[in-house]
Amino acid sequence: MRRRLLSVAAAMALSMVSACATLPEDPEDRAEAEAVNDPLEPTNRAIYDVNVFLDSNLAEPVAQAYHDVAPNWFRQALHNLLANLQEPYTAGNDLLQGNPAAAADALGRFFINSTFGMLGTQDVVAESGGAKRHKTDLGVTFAVWGVEEGPYLMLPFFGPSNLRDGAGRAADFFVSPTGQVFATQGLDVINNVTMGTDIVDTRAEHLDTMREIRRTSLDEYAAIRSLYRQFRAASLQAARDGQKDSRAPQPGQAAAATSGPASASPGGSAAPSAVQGQGTATPKDPEVKPSAVEFVDPRK
Repeated sequence: MRRRLLSVAAAMALSMVSACATLPEDPEDRAEAEAVNDPLEPTNRAIYDVNVFLDSNLAEPVAQAYHDVAPNWFRQALHNLLANLQEPYTAGNDLLQGNPAAAADALGRFFINSTFGMLGTQDVVAESGGAKRHKTDLGVTFAVWGVEEGPYLMLPFFGPSNLRDGAGRAADFFVSPTGQVFATQGLDVINNVTMGTDIVDTRAEHLDTMREIRRTSLDEYAAIRSLYRQFRAASLQAARDGQKDSRAPQPGQAAAATSGPASASPGGSAAPSAVQGQGTATPKDPEVKPSAVEFVDPRK
């Protein structure tokens, strides 16, 4: 099922990219178009309208019903379980990005939460002061390798993306370690159920956020585009920084961070990153948290 959906989305994306996209002749309009990197905006907006219709009439009502019926503890446990299944995939991308420490954190979280955390329904690592979860994907890996993002795309069903991230998303369906394990055991139904559950869980998690965007945005499409590009830029910066904010600093780093000169922000306080928890040099929590590997060190 998910591969059929992916094939439809990929075919439409390729037709969009192959379409003739002409930049405006006016210098100011051309500069603005290049800044937002959306040469296919008319087509993207049309697809966005279809996505909004499907979301308003299908995804949002289902997510709202799930939010209203399922108790909070159940929703949190299911969210943790789905997140835990992604940890091996995250670790693989960390290695491809040259971040072995972050990969060790992700794998450590997976093994500990899968056992002591009741198959991952509880995040015992983070709750016990260990490494926090971080997310990355093949699109970020491609970016670390130097692949340009390409034009902004609004994919059918899947939402905002770009050519590089769209290619990474297509490959995601074939390289997820846990998904491959289920597939080789003839349990593709689990992958399909997981995908559907993840869609509902993600949509339920962002019910209030999407409503606020729709309530406050003069141009909802442009707001979504801007937020997506900022989020992806922060994710790339986090990968380049080695996902440092999900682990404890090395000896001396914490002292340097607190005793060093303040940033040039008003009032002399440290300026927060554009997206908190993405690519910051030190953990945003004031206390030092050990990594997942240190969490299970038998010498402690």
